Amino acid sequence: MDAEVIYVAGGCFWGTEAFLRQLPGVLDTVVGFANSRIPDPTYEQVCTGQTHAAEAVCVYYDPSRISLRLLLEAYFTTIDPFSLNRQGNDCGTQYRTGIYWVNPADEPIIASAILSLERTLQHRVRIEVLPLENFYRAEEYHQDYLQKNPGGYCHVDLGGAQAFVSEHATDFEILSHDYTKPSREDLERSLSEDAFAVTQCSATERPFSHPYDELFDEGIYVDVASGEPLFSSHDKFDAGCGWPSFARPIAPLVVDEVLDTSIMGMPRVEVRSSTGQSHLGHVFNDGPQERGGQRYCINGAALQFIPVADMEKLGYGYLLNQFS
Repeated sequence: MDAEVIYVAGGCFWGTEAFLRQLPGVLDTVVGFANSRIPDPTYEQVCTGQTHAAEAVCVYYDPSRISLRLLLEAYFTTIDPFSLNRQGNDCGTQYRTGIYWVNPADEPIIASAILSLERTLQHRVRIEVLPLENFYRAEEYHQDYLQKNPGGYCHVDLGGAQAFVSEHATDFEILSHDYTKPSREDLERSLSEDAFAVTQCSATERPFSHPYDELFDEGIYVDVASGEPLFSSHDKFDAGCGWPSFARPIAPLVVDEVLDTSIMGMPRVEVRSSTGQSHLGHVFNDGPQERGGQRYCINGAALQFIPVADMEKLGYGYLLNQFS
């Protein structure tokens, strides 16, 4: 699969680059200056603050090994998202945080990641999100600076990269199985009328109408359209609302969150499957506090239940450790 590219700014680009290079699926990095008001600025010019350029890292990655969402979540661990024009000991507009995209398809993924971060932190963040206007490669001595100078200045905890990979091991493993969304025509043929209406047209089934609301057998729930694993029976609870409810996804990043303003005066957070982009339901912060406080309120028609006994033969054996 061809490499994809994203540009991120997180303070001094030496540390951001060194951190991101450790992630599986990151193929190459280049440090430079993003969205400069003057062409091809020098490092000294950027340091004056007059170019409005941000110290940034161009990241080439293999989307079959690391998704953009996973990459952004790793990037978030390297920054103070509330800080404006400052990271670590470095101050100035060139040290602002930012995400700059070149592929328009990346914009909603970035928006979802920011929304999820703000929901987790319960506060607005100060991360600039813009299309990339320009990017100029920094001088050669800046490239791979911390590889050349292991004791050099770094505001990032580089050990956090491996900790992130370990924490998100299930995300990486699910991604490696390459779940894909079938064509709309294939989905119309294969899905029930209710499942198609919910997943592809954002319909909502009637409360208490789906048998999964009362199902508590051991197993996993997958996207009925793409097959990607979404939720575990371990995280299912009876919310009394009439829809299957879960405290969390089976892995942190298998679902995307999207701001839903379809009901006037009542903004909600829609939940979609990450790969298939099936509409699943909504997430609310009125779940059991002892289980994290979240309630993923999901349409049963969007899901397919896979019992533990069938997981191996249906290709989900790699998730059986969830039940050991």
